[in-house]
Order: sequence, then C-alpha cells, then structure tokens
Amino acid sequence: MANRTKHLRYAERAMEDNYRRSRRHLTRGLAALVLILFTGALWYRYVEGWTWIDAVYMSVITLTTVGFGETNPLTARGRLFTMVFLLTGAGVIAYILNSFTESIVQGYLQAGLRLHKRRKYMESLTGHYIICGFGRTGRQIAAEFAAEKVPFIVVDSDDGSLQLAQSFDYLTFQGDATEDQVLLQVGIERARCLVTALPSDAENLYTVLSAKTLAPTIRTIARASSEEAIQKMERGGADVVVSPYISGGKRMAAAALRPQVVDFIDGILTGSDRTVYVEEFLLTPTTCPIIGCSLGEAQLGKKSGALILAIRRADNHLIIGPSADTLLCPGDLVISMGATEQLRRLSHILSPLRA
Repeated sequence: MANRTKHLRYAERAMEDNYRRSRRHLTRGLAALVLILFTGALWYRYVEGWTWIDAVYMSVITLTTVGFGETNPLTARGRLFTMVFLLTGAGVIAYILNSFTESIVQGYLQAGLRLHKRRKYMESLTGHYIICGFGRTGRQIAAEFAAEKVPFIVVDSDDGSLQLAQSFDYLTFQGDATEDQVLLQVGIERARCLVTALPSDAENLYTVLSAKTLAPTIRTIARASSEEAIQKMERGGADVVVSPYISGGKRMAAAALRPQVVDFIDGILTGSDRTVYVEEFLLTPTTCPIIGCSLGEAQLGKKSGALILAIRRADNHLIIGPSADTLLCPGDLVISMGATEQLRRLSHILSPLRA
C-alpha cells in the first residue's frame, strides 16, 4: 500500500510538473515574440523614421511572412536588421509551435487542466459525502447517493475501480483514504459524512481514526467483517458500523419471516422510483420556531400531510408513534414519512430559515 501511494503521488506530481513546464515554455515563447515585435516597431519608427502604423505593420507582415513588399524603402542597414528580425522571429514562432504541439500530443495541457479543474471543484465542495472504496459495497452506496442526488466523491487507489466510477460520471479522487493528506484534499473538514467501505477492517479503522482526528464532528460510517472489528471501530469513534454479513443474514431472515414488511421498508428507503420517503429533521433553536410546542399545537401532520413516525431525543431516547401531547425540544430528531411535496412542506414548517 505504501508503494502504491508513493506511485500515485509521483504520477500526480509528474503530471503537474509537465503541465507547469509546458505552460512556462509557452509563456516565455509568447513573451519573447511580443518583445521582438516591439523591438521591430521601435526600429522602424525611430531608426527608419516611419510612422507608428507603418512600423507596426511592417513588423507584423515580416514575422508572419505573408510576402508583401516593403511598406517604405529601406536602407541597407534597415534591410540587414529586417533579415535578423525575420530569422529571430521565425525561430521564436517555431519554438512556440513546437512547445504547443508537444503539450497537445503528450497530453500535458489536457491533463493539467483536468487536474486544476478537479482541485478547484473539490475546494468548492461543502456538505458533501465521502465514499472510501469503490468495491461491491462502495458501488451500491454510490448508486443510492446518486439516486438521492446528494453530492459525493469516491476515493480509491485502484485504477480500475476509479475508471468504473468515472464511467458513471461520479466525482473521483485517486489516493489512499487512510492518509490524512488525502482526506484533506477531498474536503474532510467541510464534508457532512464519511462512509468507508475499504476491503480490510484495518484500513476502515485507520480511515475512521484519521477522519475523526481531522474533523471530530463528522459522521462516520464504517464497514466491518466481524463482531470484533465492529467493537474496535466503535471504540475508534465510528458513529455507525455495518457488517454486510450480519446485516445480510438479518435481512434474509426477515424476508423469510415477514416478506411484505421487508418489501415495504425497502420501497421507502432505497431506489430512484420511490413515491414515498422517510426523512429525518433536526430541530435547532436558531431555525425552528415551534420548539416548546406540542405536536397537537404544531399540527405538523395536518399542515404538511406527512406522518410523524418517531422522535429521538437529544439523549437518544426514542419515542415511537408520539402523541399529540409530546413536546418538541431542542436537539430532537423528527422522523417522518410522506411524499416529496409533503416532506418539503414539513421542512418549511420545522426549519423555515434553513429551508
């Protein structure tokens, strides 16, 4: 992994160096061309005594070798200068064309511009999700995020995985997610949540530790393959730890015992063709004007049409099927179900300033 990371850094650094070198050569060539044109114009203006328009015109047609005749008669000294002026300018133009052609053929300019654009875009990301690892689990996570139309970035060190992610038009970054520098480059300090689905438990644990060190308040979700790994990741600071084997076994048992319930839950939690959604809303004093009111006084269901399923208090106490007397308190998490428009109305009621 260390050798792989060094190779990635070397490749990116080489790409950036080639882009800077190509840009530097082109800049120098253009600066030299402008200087030669200016020198020619000064010669024809002050030595030959021409007007400014004739001097500039003569400099341009000489360097472009269009084949026009002399604007005004030249002295022997003027013709000698013109020959040197023409040869020097032709050499500079050839240098510019050669540098530009090399940059295009080798792909230095295209790669450098893509790298620059990607960095600018990642610097502008905020409130996004970070997916570490684009294996089978990571691909499914990305598909769900794409269906929900939430901003996310895929981080992986494998070329094949990144090419596959790019084929779906996902934003990608090549690097080792266990390293602090990589997480900083994908905006860990501005991200809303990090999901790590790397192949090994050790890599997922290191990623969680790095993320919590750089951004202590970020929500982290980790993949684990055993119960022992689950305990270690929870001790390492992971907010949620999911084992595909344990979760898959529970879901298969539930599908066998309660198939209709499982189908209903799947239908409201995942997929892009849903008509009913389950959403959560955090109540904060700065954005929610109905904190301190009861559900009966707020009339959330009547005003929005959404169904209030549960309320989780700030101390993690869960109230399932809250009654009309249930008070809305700061830090409550309101879990509701409804259609898109119903949930949008509920969002405007609970957080009008944020909405």
